[in-house]
Amino acid sequence: MKARLWFAIAACALVPLGAGALLATRASAESPSFVPGPCPSPPQPIAELQNARCGRLIVPEDRRHGGTRTISLAVAVIAASTSRPQSDPILWLAGGPGDDAITEIPMALAGKLNANRDVIFMSQRGTYTAQPRMTCESIDRWGADTLNMPYDSTATGKAYSLATRKCRQELEKRTSDPGAYNTLESADDLEDLRVALHAAKWNLYGISYGTDLALTYMREHPDGIRSVAIDGVFPPSLAGGVATWKSAAEGINAVFQACRDQAPCRKRYGDIAATFRHLVIQYEAAPKTAEVRVRGHAGKVPVKISGGMLLQWAVSPGTHVAATVPAAIYALSHGDATPIASTWAAPKLGTDSIGVFANGLFNGVACGEWVPYETEQSVVAAGRREFPTFPVSVLRNAPNLPFMRENCRDWNVPAVSPSVRSVTKSAIPTLVINAQYDAQTAASFGAYVAKTLPNSTVVTIPNVAHVAFGSPSAAANACAYAIARSFFDALKADTSCVAGVPATNFEIR
Repeated sequence: MKARLWFAIAACALVPLGAGALLATRASAESPSFVPGPCPSPPQPIAELQNARCGRLIVPEDRRHGGTRTISLAVAVIAASTSRPQSDPILWLAGGPGDDAITEIPMALAGKLNANRDVIFMSQRGTYTAQPRMTCESIDRWGADTLNMPYDSTATGKAYSLATRKCRQELEKRTSDPGAYNTLESADDLEDLRVALHAAKWNLYGISYGTDLALTYMREHPDGIRSVAIDGVFPPSLAGGVATWKSAAEGINAVFQACRDQAPCRKRYGDIAATFRHLVIQYEAAPKTAEVRVRGHAGKVPVKISGGMLLQWAVSPGTHVAATVPAAIYALSHGDATPIASTWAAPKLGTDSIGVFANGLFNGVACGEWVPYETEQSVVAAGRREFPTFPVSVLRNAPNLPFMRENCRDWNVPAVSPSVRSVTKSAIPTLVINAQYDAQTAASFGAYVAKTLPNSTVVTIPNVAHVAFGSPSAAANACAYAIARSFFDALKADTSCVAGVPATNFEIR
């Protein structure tokens, strides 16, 4: 695809975005402003950036409390594949919170979202290609540093707290206002970008936490939105530890149910759900170390198997490799911890992600928007509703949010306005995509948000985990891609492909 002419003179006037013609002005004395410039440098090279039109959006760091400090967000526009694109582009919203939309360009383009529209990617505040970059290696290394410690132990929590405090000290050199990294500010950043690019209307595609941001943006700035697609829904009004327990139960149990529904899996592994629950209780009471080989590491790696670790393993990576889950649980029940320990250790020992995730944005959102609006007791109660036999030591740590209450005491930012928790009520055409095995954002959350989105279509992609657009199943991916493209084209989704997504081919050992 040839590069499009973006601008002849940097100071020329803005014109409407569309037909592959994004123009920009130089920064003025007033914020926000858009400055054309070179494309950002992501952690790994992205070929599509070679022909992208790029620049940076300059916005206030903290609109709600004043101050003159500004921050800079990287922007990349990937032109539509057609020579006559639609005038309303698609804006991609990344997950996390803490992932950089720039790094997700390959995922979006794999779905051919740019078939007939430009697709815009902007780094959320604090993410890898933004300035300041709110990343912290200390927190990134916590998982590897505590591999041979019980997941829920006091010592593991203290290690997390130490990493958080170190991160906070590092980021204080980059900003004096970590509380400004939140969803309300990010929603305003999006609207500033739309205005700066003179996009009369645009469309949104948000994944995971990007759905929280999309729903917030719909509520705060509805006028410039033609349509919205959300994939892996985390509603702002539910977000937090209570919601992650419901998600974990739905996703894990969906995998177990799929095994029960297939005779070979059921006959080989029996009641695998009961086996899993027994193992969580057993290993929480008496954690054991397994030594496994991990590619790229010399010798064997010690990994502590505990109940909390097994629960979190089942959430992720487990549901993402659902076909192997019953066999791995069955193996552990017969004394072989290798399948679980190795898949748990491998991503934590990888170095590609060190210094990439924006822990500053994650903590700004979690500690400003989630933790203040729920109690430790409510999180434990939610876990007990879903897993009534699990010990309280497991239930205190909500899935994907380990030691969050202690973590937020260390992070020490004020609560964001309660408005951030408001339910989004909107007639904007909305596509809601769920995944059957999603243990991170429950499939039922799609129906929940649809109750106040009367012009919405809800579809669940079967036999895949969190974020259908990025699943390891080629057939499921193709289906999600086709549904999204049909929706953006006609504002009516063709979901007929769902019936053709193949069942999970469970591994039988």
